[in-house]
Amino acid sequence: MTGLVRSVRIEVWSDVVCPWCYIGKRRLEAALERFPHRDEVEVVWRSFQLDPGTPEGETHRTLPALAARFGRPVEDVRGMMRHVEETAAGEGLHYDLASGVSGNTLLAHELIHLAAERGLQGAVKERLLHAHFEEGRSVFDVDSLAALAVEVGLDEAEVRAALTDHRYRAAVLDDLRTAQELGATGVPFFVVDRRYGAAGAQPVDLLLQVLERAWADTARSGQQVAGRP
Repeated sequence: MTGLVRSVRIEVWSDVVCPWCYIGKRRLEAALERFPHRDEVEVVWRSFQLDPGTPEGETHRTLPALAARFGRPVEDVRGMMRHVEETAAGEGLHYDLASGVSGNTLLAHELIHLAAERGLQGAVKERLLHAHFEEGRSVFDVDSLAALAVEVGLDEAEVRAALTDHRYRAAVLDDLRTAQELGATGVPFFVVDRRYGAAGAQPVDLLLQVLERAWADTARSGQQVAGRP
């Protein structure tokens, strides 16, 4: 049939300061490596904020902030962080969460939307996660984000203009609303073809099973790329 193409779209709601999101990204990548139809899979990164109440432009030490939020001693939270660090190490990631700094991530998500229009969304998403978790670099202000964006091929002047006039803010807020509508209360949150969902940094085998089920569905439904939302 002319024009008929099988394809799968994975939308991933995540935040660039979420340690489980980077772990989940690595596990998704591992699942895709094992998926025979990898070239027919589109990955779209959607916006989510772990702490939307943080004022824009402010940053804070992650460890004491989490201890205050959970009402737990700092050492308890440090122990929780060590567990996450060990899990991340199993995926080839090197965290130092207790030394981390966090802040409002709206600007980072705006940058990711700009990158999507330039065909660099995946590269920018990876660069921001790596910068935050493995280099201790800021992802919370225009100067820091522009420097990181340039490293992966975006135009600095365009980045600065977009983050100053907030032309992608509406798209970010739309992602946040959609996450609520889909019932996402935490991230990473994987949605495949708006039919299947997987919450959390799921094991590679489970993500692969979801991909295989979605691929089988495309054969039955005869989905076409043209006109997909």
